[in-house]
Amino acid sequence: MILLEGQTCFLRTLREHDAAELAHLVTKNRFYWSVFEPRHQDSYFTAAVQREKILESLHHMKNQREFSFGIYDIKTNYLVGHISMYGIKRLPFSSSFIGYSIDEMNIGKGIGTEAVKLVVKYGMEVVGLHRIEAYVSPRNIGSIRVLEKANLLQEGLLRQLLFINGEWEDHFIYAILENDY
Repeated sequence: MILLEGQTCFLRTLREHDAAELAHLVTKNRFYWSVFEPRHQDSYFTAAVQREKILESLHHMKNQREFSFGIYDIKTNYLVGHISMYGIKRLPFSSSFIGYSIDEMNIGKGIGTEAVKLVVKYGMEVVGLHRIEAYVSPRNIGSIRVLEKANLLQEGLLRQLLFINGEWEDHFIYAILENDY
């Protein structure tokens, strides 16, 4: 288990027994997150599917290909989001992507920014990455703020990158390099 501690939140590797709590979080935020995420089948919102996703993530973690964490409020110990560093590539790239979602009732508290900073620190200092990237919808002002506060820089626009809610949507690409970190 990996534990990353901050001031407003802590990140912990999700374990199989966290599936019901994670299913509750994704169900609770189903419509809120659907604005910027691809559609999911109804089964996605079950503990069984979330358990499978956790087990898959743990398998990828053993191979240093992905690190997924629950985001927990430091004051309440409640699961308030999830964040992953995924698509890890070794040299000649030495890079990864990050993706995250914060519970609607916990946005604007600095939790997302701190979670991104904690994952970037882990990626740079422990995993030994050179570059960490994130995609974000130009409409997702809150997430853009999170990335910029975490010192990621906008590098460009990727046209029609993701199919979301029946439309191909452009996304900005943000990144941080080990030299910037």
